Amino acid sequence: MHGSGARAVLIAGPTASGKSALALAVAGRLGGVIVNADSMQVYRDLRIITARPGAADEALVPHRLYGHVDAAENYSVGRWCYDVRAVLDEARQAGRLPILVGGTGLYFKALTEGLSAVPPTPPEIRAAVRARCDAEGAQALHAELARRDPAMAGRLKPGDRMRVARALEVLEATGRSLADWQHDGMPAILGPDQAQKIFLDVDRAELARRIDTRFDAMLAAGALEEVWALAARGLDPMLPAMKAHGVPWLLRHLAGEIGLEEAAEGGKLDTRRYTKRQATWFRHQMPGWTLATPEAALDALMRFAA
Repeated sequence: MHGSGARAVLIAGPTASGKSALALAVAGRLGGVIVNADSMQVYRDLRIITARPGAADEALVPHRLYGHVDAAENYSVGRWCYDVRAVLDEARQAGRLPILVGGTGLYFKALTEGLSAVPPTPPEIRAAVRARCDAEGAQALHAELARRDPAMAGRLKPGDRMRVARALEVLEATGRSLADWQHDGMPAILGPDQAQKIFLDVDRAELARRIDTRFDAMLAAGALEEVWALAARGLDPMLPAMKAHGVPWLLRHLAGEIGLEEAAEGGKLDTRRYTKRQATWFRHQMPGWTLATPEAALDALMRFAA
């Protein structure tokens, strides 16, 4: 479709790094469709607090998978893969270049590397294995795993309690090794040479400034009212939408526990910490991405498309 046989452009980067603006510029020049790859911007109830593209941007270029899920749902990476496959097919038929943009590394990883088809573990089995892990220690559980599932045990460090417990849970729940599930999973939707992948690299101090400015702008735009409306629904506080950056802090303010200034500072700090984790995750989990400043990224993508 465009340069070097690539079928998509992937734009990742930390929160507030300028991904949406870059996607809009690329889409405008290349006749693209912007596709959401952010696990919080899928929620209908969270337009302002997640800085979803506004109506003016959506009028310029087609946008897909934004705000299409109710906050009462626990949306997963598997669901996103299912949804995005249909969107990519639709873009291909329309002759538009899909531009996937977001900060959720797991979505991009599943898109380009595939996903293991592990079924969900029943909560009672998970609770029982975690309780044993607390009582007996990860080493004892690893020894049991080595007897029952040597292939999986060989991949894990005996002290890695989270992964050892997970492997044992899957074995208990399905009678089958996690290694087998991972092997038979969902294939990659885009091959390694089918996408131009760029990660926006922004100076830490500059990123912190952008996060603070953006949070203040979201409050001015009605984020507090949005969170109030969400709170009024009485949803389970463990749902992903209830834990979006800024939401728990603003909920505490609305409950009268803390002042608005403290809530805003808490939201900003959480977001700054998250951007650090995003950058580290991509560096370790997603080799082969081009790192570029927001200023240089547009030129790099235009050269690719030429």
